[in-house]
Amino acid sequence: MTTPTIGQMLDSTVPMAHTLKLEYLETTPERAVLRLPDQAEFHNHVGGPHAGAMFTLAESASGCIVLAAFGDQLGRAVPLAVNAEIAYKKLAMGVVTATAVLGRPAAEVVAELDAGGRPEFPVTVEITRADGAVTGVMTVTWTLRPNS
Repeated sequence: MTTPTIGQMLDSTVPMAHTLKLEYLETTPERAVLRLPDQAEFHNHVGGPHAGAMFTLAESASGCIVLAAFGDQLGRAVPLAVNAEIAYKKLAMGVVTATAVLGRPAAEVVAELDAGGRPEFPVTVEITRADGAVTGVMTVTWTLRPNS
């Protein structure tokens, strides 16, 4: 039996990610890179990706890095998004890519969990157009909620 990839896990547990046909380019504990294809059914009134689709792209990228960094903790803790904030910087057109990075070292987060805490940690995500321009920045605060 093969172990599902992080992208397959997200697609099977988060129907919205599957609906948007997100592409999982990189999903490591160091960074996650996801792409939203240019799809007319998810365009806004100016012909680019809808803000809701970009939010879902960025939030999904943050979830992928959380799964990659803390997947070995899922037997004892549930990852939950605590809050998210997004800033739309420039007009997004065509394909957009989200790149997520952890804001705290994973070992530090796990040490806090080991000590009986409920660690919180930020994940920062940049959304870029094909020309490299940053069209949005999101910060998602995550927690690892102990199962007990």
